[in-house]
Amino acid sequence: MKPSESSASALRASANAGVERATIHHITWRLVPLIFIAWFVNYLDRANIGFAALQMNQELGMGPEMFGFAAGIFYLGYIGFEVPSNMMMHRFGARVWLARIMITWGIVSAGTAFVQTPQQLYVARLLLGVVEAGFFPSVLYYLATWFPKQHLGRAISRVYSANIFSLIVGAPVSALLIDHFHEASGFSGWRWMMMIEGLPAVALGVIAWFVLVDRPSDAKWLSPAQREWLVTTMANEEAVAATTGTSSFRSAMVAPMVWLMGLLYFCIGIGFFGISTWLPQVIRQMSRLSIVEIGLVSAIPFILGAIAMFANARHSDRTMERRWHLAGALFVGAAGLAGSGLTSTLPIVSFVCICVAAAGIVGSLSVFWTIPPTFLSGAGAAGGIALINAISGLAGFFAPWLVGVARGHSTDFTLALYCLAASAAAAAVLAAVLPYGKRKPRDEVSAYAH
Repeated sequence: MKPSESSASALRASANAGVERATIHHITWRLVPLIFIAWFVNYLDRANIGFAALQMNQELGMGPEMFGFAAGIFYLGYIGFEVPSNMMMHRFGARVWLARIMITWGIVSAGTAFVQTPQQLYVARLLLGVVEAGFFPSVLYYLATWFPKQHLGRAISRVYSANIFSLIVGAPVSALLIDHFHEASGFSGWRWMMMIEGLPAVALGVIAWFVLVDRPSDAKWLSPAQREWLVTTMANEEAVAATTGTSSFRSAMVAPMVWLMGLLYFCIGIGFFGISTWLPQVIRQMSRLSIVEIGLVSAIPFILGAIAMFANARHSDRTMERRWHLAGALFVGAAGLAGSGLTSTLPIVSFVCICVAAAGIVGSLSVFWTIPPTFLSGAGAAGGIALINAISGLAGFFAPWLVGVARGHSTDFTLALYCLAASAAAAAVLAAVLPYGKRKPRDEVSAYAH
């Protein structure tokens, strides 16, 4: 190559790198803050039942098993409507469908404040799952249509951290709302908390209608050079994804790897939902703290989890290695849960082990969701991601219920912690051995191309 040609090539590479940096910076600040806030409120409205239980269980006459069922039944509605909801998003666009989900879940969540019996609470939680179905996989699919794979892990970790921050910030906020508004206008504190935390989702749905853009080609706020780079890059990556998986919705529904990834995420979810739903009551058993103090202490494991998630995702993106960043984090989570069970008679040590478990399990989450887009694209990605999340959603039902049953048949949470540890260990093994990322045989690729 002549010196002039080498110089021109270097200049083009430098220019492309500059466009890439500017584009990623622009779409990050345009899309991520709104999605972060929406996801924060989403998980807050889903998980605040853990703090409501500190007053609600006695008021409604519910024992551990009844509470576990009420917390988990949300996921039956969520699972049933997960795939249809995500396909509707693929058809109507993210702007319309995400706005619809936010508005309806906000109304139902706030309405939960008016239940009077355990049966009414079951219905409210089931309905919340139905109207909220599709939000999580829709957001993941949406991010995967905007961020190239080398930037996707960090984008997911930034957005996914909203779940964790909702547990960090939401825990003390929920506790303060319960404590401050208790008996105001004759309403219990947990009822005020449900109303106050539910209504922001309605406002966010209206904002999303005006701010979100369905696809990069429609992003008028990008410069022509940025839009051309992003559209071209995403199209190339979608073509590559089709060589290792499928872009067909029907094929995604029967693909073994989709179901195996769903099983893997189910095992992760058992550990995550078991900790997040029951942690306030675990801390109450370990200590004599007030509701507000329990809220502050409950935030500690998830602060560590957020740090671990950012660090793990950043290093995974930098090295473009996924398998051992996922499996290693899950092994740490399993060890922490098992250690907490073994040291259950030593409250401080047991709590430290829970912190280690949260760091491992939460640290795995953003890395996990970088994997499906490597073998799914188009309608296959919309349906496949939704199916993975629907399968894992069973963990949202079984984990709270499983912990409730174990707690109801023992004097403490030791048995429950061992069950959660076993599930996290199974997830770690699956993460280590599943053959994701392998290319399909050439004849299969040819078949998918037709």
